[in-house]
Amino acid sequence: MTDQTFWQTLKAESENVIEKLRQLIHEGNVRRIVIQHGGRTIAEFPVTAGVVGAVLAPVLAAVGAMIALLKDCTIQVERVDSQGTHDTKV
Repeated sequence: MTDQTFWQTLKAESENVIEKLRQLIHEGNVRRIVIQHGGRTIAEFPVTAGVVGAVLAPVLAAVGAMIALLKDCTIQVERVDSQGTHDTKV
């Protein structure tokens, strides 16, 4: 059986975005992080299952720098719903 994915959108308006991303990645069901500004994709980071914090540090630093520079951007997180509890299909 294949796992379904769904997207979660975060507005990058505060410093808490990086901490929220760390929590989501720590949960282990994040596949990809996409940063958009004005409807255009600025950056896309694949997240491999089982990646440790030292490997994610550059990705989170890049996300933080983009948020600081772009001010009004959206972060989309593709997550895996292996239990089938989420209704959104991709």
